[in-house]
Amino acid sequence: MIHMRIFGVFAIALWITMVDARFIGGRGVEKYVTFGQNYVVKWGQGHISTLHSGKEVDLYMDQSSGAGFESKNIYGSGLFQMRIKVPGGNSGGVVTAFYLTSLGSNHDEIDFEFLGNNDGKPITLQTNLFANGEGNREERFLLWFNPVKHYHTYGILWNPYQIVFYVDNIPIRVYKNQNGVNYPSKPMQVEASLWNGDAWATDGGRTKINYAYSPFIAHFQDFSGLSGCYADGRSDNVATCGSSNYWWNGGKYQRLSGYEQKVYEHMRKKYMNYDYCTDRSKYQSPPRECY
Repeated sequence: MIHMRIFGVFAIALWITMVDARFIGGRGVEKYVTFGQNYVVKWGQGHISTLHSGKEVDLYMDQSSGAGFESKNIYGSGLFQMRIKVPGGNSGGVVTAFYLTSLGSNHDEIDFEFLGNNDGKPITLQTNLFANGEGNREERFLLWFNPVKHYHTYGILWNPYQIVFYVDNIPIRVYKNQNGVNYPSKPMQVEASLWNGDAWATDGGRTKINYAYSPFIAHFQDFSGLSGCYADGRSDNVATCGSSNYWWNGGKYQRLSGYEQKVYEHMRKKYMNYDYCTDRSKYQSPPRECY
């Protein structure tokens, strides 16, 4: 059993090395970018700190407020990444989020949400999608590391062919644009936030935030991770952002490679603990994308 765990850790490390090379080949060498070059504070101005000459941003949450920031630009496709370290301690009910979202009603959204926990219980990573205002597409994972202790890279690939959620460049979820599924297509901004989700986030909402442990602090780095097609936020038409001239829309980003698929299936089998597609209390018949 010990040998199997060691092999698993080695395989993940090898995969990260291989995929890092793939992404670097796409993004190229990124110049140094500060928080203020790509992002602005959206809310909770008194609960955000910029550190190390803009290399890091901390969001704080207490009983009075949380905080959030958003990208200056609006995008129609791309690969969007952030290095994140989530609040530790007794953080039940606290949600740390990194996501894409459109403006207005019937919105589109692509989410990473870290669901806090108490008494040393593991943090749950929830992913979700909204298309034309319809959500309820949650998948949840217990990660192979503690997201409280160190920074890790979380990424969202969004193009006309698929949406891929990455953790340290490992694909953990794929949502394909096929068979007439509802698919996010509106221009979206990149956002991150720290907020009160105790109505639902931990133990189905039974665990409430204990503010005796506040302030809760979420840490963010790598503000250069915005490789995207700028879109007109006043229009729902992002067709021009589907061009194959953008590297993230190219052939190797239209589907997982054979090796990626094997790793993807392994990670989901081992670390996913909830899939809306199999939840018959939510859907008597699974949605179209589940087949």
